Parts: sequence; structure tokens; C-alpha cells
Amino acid sequence: MSTEGVDKGRRRFLTAATTVVGGVGTAYVLTPFVLSMRPSAKAKAAGAPVEADVSKLEPGQMMTVEWRGKPVWIVRRTEQNLNDLPSVEGQLLDPSSDNTAQQPGYAKNIHRSIKPEYSVLVGICTHLGCSPTYRPDIGAADMGGAEWKGGFFCPCHGSRFDLAGRVYSGVPAPSNLVVPPYQYLSDTRILIGEDGGAA
Repeated sequence: MSTEGVDKGRRRFLTAATTVVGGVGTAYVLTPFVLSMRPSAKAKAAGAPVEADVSKLEPGQMMTVEWRGKPVWIVRRTEQNLNDLPSVEGQLLDPSSDNTAQQPGYAKNIHRSIKPEYSVLVGICTHLGCSPTYRPDIGAADMGGAEWKGGFFCPCHGSRFDLAGRVYSGVPAPSNLVVPPYQYLSDTRILIGEDGGAA
């Protein structure tokens, strides 16, 4: 086979052009496939941290925000609530919050929080996933009278938690309410879902 009259420059140009067109075509075909593996904006938002403004929360009040499809309660405890926390320890299953899976390290204290005044808890009972009700009324007759110092009551199976989310002994719930990771962005703004290495 004779190679006379073959334009080698033209051959190189055609080879390079074919390679470039093939590369562009491959990228065009693969782009939707690669992009389909990235989480959608909705999926990202579902796990994204949420901010809560507690500036209007009065002592004794509770607000609820949604994080990862779960209710998160923020309770502004009164001085009386804080003073009562040690008095119920003898009635609790895990008063020292020894189950480390239930809270970040910075919330392993009697208040189970960064700032004693504010409690931040996932509002889902650790028994079967019902949502307990907020019962701040101290001494409520239907909650045990004088022994009740306020807290949360799960109407599904009768589990009770104190205002730090610690579970009472002898109820179906096996552990304290979960404290999610969180941090303070300011004195009145809480970011739930990220702790920023808070200590």
C-alpha cells in the first residue's frame, strides 16, 4: 500500500478533531448521570441545620422547630424549674445521662444543655416514637401530685420525662429524650443540627 499523496497534517487534524468531538460527546452523555448521583436541594434541606430565634420565648414557654423531619423542642426553663431538677434524680432511670448516645458531650450535665435556661430536645419518645406533651404544671394531680416538678408526658404508653428530658424509672421508655447537636449563634439564636465543636 502506497502512502504517496497522503497529507499527514490533515490526518493529524482529523484524528484530533475526532478525539475532541468524542470527548465532548462522552462528557455530554455522562453529565446527567453524574449529576443524578448528587443529593437534590430538597434532600440537602431535609438534613440541613435549622435556626431558631428564642428572643420572644418567655420563662416556662416551649417552642417547636422541625429538623430532619422531627420536632425539636426548645424550653425556656424558669428558676424554679432549674432548682427542681436535682430533686427528681432519685426517680429517674438515667439521672446522670450516662447513655452517651442520647446527647453530645457538652450536654452531659444536670441540665442536659449548653445554657441551663434553655433545654433543646428531640420531641420523640424513646419507647415507640410518639410525641409527648409538654406538662410544665408543677404538682399536677394527674401526674403524681407534689412529686411532679414539670416535664413531658407521652400519652401513648405513659412514659414521663423531666424538664431536662431525663426519663423516669418504671415507664416503657428505655432512655432519655435525645439532645440534638446544636450551638448558639448569638444569645437569642440557636443553630440546631451543627455543634461547631462546642464544648
